[in-house]
Amino acid sequence: MAARNGAMAAEGPRSLLALSSAAVSRSMAALEPDVWALPGHLLRGLLPLLSVFRLERAEAAARRAGLSTQPIWRKLWDDVMKTRPPNSENITCWRKKFLETFFSNVLHGVLDVSSDWRLNDHHFSPLLHSSPHVTQLTLCNMLQGAVELAAEHNQKVLENLASSLQILKFQHLLSSDQSIRRSLVLLLHRLIHHGSVSQVSMYSWPVPDTVLLVLILSMSAGFWRSGNALTYHSSPCGLCREQGNTQSQESAEEQPERGHCNEREWSDGENQKGSRRALEEADMQVEVNGQEADTGQNYGLSGLSCPLQNQACEEASSKVSCDRTSIQGGSSPPCFSAQLSCHPVLRKSRRRLKSAVAKKRRCLRRSRGLCADPDDLYDFVFTVAREDNSGLLDKNSVTEGENAGNWTSSSTGSLCSGNAGCKKRGGSAGIFSLKASHRFRSVSTLELFSIPLTGDTCRTLSNLLSSWVSLESLVLSYNGLGANIFCILSGLRALSRHSDCCLRVVRVSDVFSHMPCMELVRCILSAFPQLHTLSVSFDLKNQLEGNRPEGNSSCSDAEIPESCLEQLEIRFPREPLHTTFLLPVLKASKFLQQLSLDSAALPSSQELGLLLQALKECNPNLKKLSFHDVNLADHQKEVLLLLQDPTLQEITFSFCRLFESCTTEFLTEIINTVKRNSSLKSLKLPGNRLGNHRLVALADIFSEDSSSSLCQLDVSSNCIKPDGLLEFTKKLEGHIQQRGGQIQFTHLRLFQNWLDQDAETAQEALRRLKAVCSVVNDSWDSSQAFADYISVM
Repeated sequence: MAARNGAMAAEGPRSLLALSSAAVSRSMAALEPDVWALPGHLLRGLLPLLSVFRLERAEAAARRAGLSTQPIWRKLWDDVMKTRPPNSENITCWRKKFLETFFSNVLHGVLDVSSDWRLNDHHFSPLLHSSPHVTQLTLCNMLQGAVELAAEHNQKVLENLASSLQILKFQHLLSSDQSIRRSLVLLLHRLIHHGSVSQVSMYSWPVPDTVLLVLILSMSAGFWRSGNALTYHSSPCGLCREQGNTQSQESAEEQPERGHCNEREWSDGENQKGSRRALEEADMQVEVNGQEADTGQNYGLSGLSCPLQNQACEEASSKVSCDRTSIQGGSSPPCFSAQLSCHPVLRKSRRRLKSAVAKKRRCLRRSRGLCADPDDLYDFVFTVAREDNSGLLDKNSVTEGENAGNWTSSSTGSLCSGNAGCKKRGGSAGIFSLKASHRFRSVSTLELFSIPLTGDTCRTLSNLLSSWVSLESLVLSYNGLGANIFCILSGLRALSRHSDCCLRVVRVSDVFSHMPCMELVRCILSAFPQLHTLSVSFDLKNQLEGNRPEGNSSCSDAEIPESCLEQLEIRFPREPLHTTFLLPVLKASKFLQQLSLDSAALPSSQELGLLLQALKECNPNLKKLSFHDVNLADHQKEVLLLLQDPTLQEITFSFCRLFESCTTEFLTEIINTVKRNSSLKSLKLPGNRLGNHRLVALADIFSEDSSSSLCQLDVSSNCIKPDGLLEFTKKLEGHIQQRGGQIQFTHLRLFQNWLDQDAETAQEALRRLKAVCSVVNDSWDSSQAFADYISVM
């Protein structure tokens, strides 16, 4: 209060209205209902004097009075956060932005609410009142935030997050003890299995804790033990218990009518139906499990075995298993005992199953040399977390070449269970069985950035992917996959055989490629013709790959069905672009709208000509075409053909050495071609050695006789100096004046040019340009950049 009075006093003498508003703001607890009924001109002066708690409650009253609170929330951001948020021009709601960031800062202990009187309201519970506005949350380091949110006093906060949170991110994680992992389990179970989180992203984890990584992956996929076994502050999960009771009651009501166990519909956003065959095979699975208990194979989790098995596990174990009856998008499945009650054969086998499970657990405890808690977290994630583990996977090795050639021919898309590409010698720590887990709701987007994935982790991920039918987007970026890429492909292949598979976006990028880019593209597209976006990106070519004849794998020969692909991005690791392998992909992608080719070497002009001809014939819907780091200096004819294409709306030539040996005639042809093209909206020419005089010449694109509809021009990284930019501006102003001020040009990008060499001239040019269009530039230090370049030569 003293801080607020001091701030008000510092403003000097104020009007009677301001004094009255200040007095009312101090008595809001008693006057609030009457305050919201005030007319707009009075409410306008009061809103900036309210605490965050009262301001958030005033939102509805402000809207009724025709007032916006956005400027107040923006000022709050500047005063409290004291930073400029990224992409601030795109923020549409400062209220949400402030409260979401406020929640994260308070949770991680980087913001003291006593630092500002507007935050220090005894009615205001920072986490509780800001949580409904949180749609994305980042947990980092030792997962202190997860521990805090899982605490009993924050149960209401967690309930709010379960309704609002959509994106959950993990960044810079460190190893954690078992108590922290238990808190994380509670958090993930509530936010994913019984919440609305649709995306899980993990970033920058150079040495991942395998236990923690597999835990996050498996729970994101919707797998976990029976809900009744998951305790929340010493009592079972209430939501799981309620759903289980409801389903048991429904089963009891339907049993007299149907005379057998109902084919229950379980929701995954789309209805996924269990069948009678699931019950019949579950009976067979019980028999199998009873026999396997003594051998110690393919069974490593605590809890009863559930009739739930994905295809990948199915083939890896070579055992008869039950159908997958997952419920990723809905509630948890009925408990196993409920299914036993409605199936006489299963009921007979129940005692034998219990005995087998108990015996198996005893064997596991003896092998680990300790007496484990039946509810121990490790029981789910790992069977035996030691290098000398055995019996979980078939140890028959398959050579790398055989795996590469045969993964597409699998009849069911089996889990990679023992090939050289994804299996380390010495054990299989990290592989868990899905039999003993129930299936809950799962996320639709999984992103892994800069997280090394071992062979064991890749097998686990492959196993999860094989039945992750709700997954819509998969991003694997710089995970050091190497030969393990075949293991991931195996899981994806199994997933593609599910009729209700939702996968639409796949992005794979890494330093080294273990197979040719086009081979990988064909593999993925042949399995997933329903993909909308496919991105494959590699920095360098694996030396081992060079010894393999390109197209040797069956992937290269796999027929690509007509696909729904709309966006294709390929970054070649400095390998030649052979249109022979790209053409079948283009022919199958009739709906392609965006194509990006990066770092490809063009063996000859004929190759680029064939590509352009194929695009013209096979992809009539192509709107955006991008070349990056592709040497086009000797392909001037093809460049002009692209610029006159009547269907393309955006063309990018990025670092293509376009003007390296450019003649005046070629530059003139480019300008005249663009002037005649009324469909081209965006032309991006970064890193093409444009220079001052060529930039000035480009201004003629907007001359009076031009029919161009160009709206965006990108000339970043083109050695442009201030005097050249000023001359371009003056010429552009002349053309606009000749056209009576009618011009469609709206955006100019100028990143990383030499504008620091004459600050005064640059400022004048930018000032005049900003009166014409939106200019995006930066304060790039060209001298330092040149020094850095020299230092690494």
